[in-house]
Amino acid sequence: MIHEKIEINLDYSKLGIDHKGNPATITTYIKDMFPDYQNCFKRPLVIICPGGGYEHHSPREAEPVALKLMSLGMNVLVLHYSLLPNEFPCALYEAAFAVDYARKHAKEWDVNPEKIIIAGFSAGGHVAASLGTMWNQKELGEFLKVMGKNPQDIKPDGMLLGYPVITSGAKAHRKSFERLLGDRYDELLDSVSLEKRVTADTPDTFLWHTVTDGSVPVENSLMFAGALQQAGVNFEMHIFPYGNHGLGLGTKETDTKDGTHFQPEVAVWPDLFAKWVENR
Repeated sequence: MIHEKIEINLDYSKLGIDHKGNPATITTYIKDMFPDYQNCFKRPLVIICPGGGYEHHSPREAEPVALKLMSLGMNVLVLHYSLLPNEFPCALYEAAFAVDYARKHAKEWDVNPEKIIIAGFSAGGHVAASLGTMWNQKELGEFLKVMGKNPQDIKPDGMLLGYPVITSGAKAHRKSFERLLGDRYDELLDSVSLEKRVTADTPDTFLWHTVTDGSVPVENSLMFAGALQQAGVNFEMHIFPYGNHGLGLGTKETDTKDGTHFQPEVAVWPDLFAKWVENR
């Protein structure tokens, strides 16, 4: 397995960003191929953006999910994007970098360059869905210009969104948007309400959520699904009746000390997602 942590070296100053704090990183989970013993084939690749309200990265939504998806035949990158005090569009640029990086290494990693999927949980879902809805929009114009890229280089081929932060309206996870936007909160709030940003160019999407999510209401996924349907974008959505926010896999692997994140009925979502990827 190719397992290494790669620092993202963007020229933030040229991009108009005064970057602060720890550098963003990509951690690779790339399966070995054995050409002497098997016929080589191309795997899908999933880029995971863990949640954490733009304040931290949840470890329960990083490596455990990566290893589970690997067991289902996928290669994985985990993107630890920049957090507070870094603000929009810093994490968006890093997600775009990650997709381009994966595409550039597709041949080396035996990856299908047309099955590079960006995934996100909670606020990480907002990062992922921001790229999915903005990859060819003005928010990424400066990134494309500075990096010498075209929009297709950074376009995800699909999205996996688990209990994602989507809307900045009445059903918002307000703290995520306050941390993301800082002093530009009033100026940018409406533009990062992602149910309003869906177009026919938004990638096909796999969504899951629970009705009893007390932090990011299920309406976030419902509104996004409604926008996808309106735009004619294919999607698959699974709504589970029970479960706290931040379930991860829903298994003992991603439970918390108090046992409130063990919800075994949601543990089917990776298999459902793998079938969705296979059929795309």
